[in-house]
Amino acid sequence: MHKFIIERDTPGVGQLTPEELKNASQLSCKVLRALGPDIEWVHSYVTANKLYCLYRAPSEDLIRQYAANAGFPASSVSNVSTTITPATAAEPTSARPTS
Repeated sequence: MHKFIIERDTPGVGQLTPEELKNASQLSCKVLRALGPDIEWVHSYVTANKLYCLYRAPSEDLIRQYAANAGFPASSVSNVSTTITPATAAEPTSARPTS
């Protein structure tokens, strides 16, 4: 399973109320359930005008299908090749491929 970062251009998203964010999250979960177990939403970061969402899925095509079904923008979809952390600075072998 691959990890993908979805960048969503969503003007004003940082101003949504907790209830509006809950409703969007519920819609997301409903669409994910309909697509089956091959796609998983891990978490999202909300900024003033963008969402950055981490998903696990076998392909970018499935990520884009999810976005279209949910009606959420997918301004860019990037396959995560490696994860690094502060520990990477101390030991280069701690960089781990994600798939």
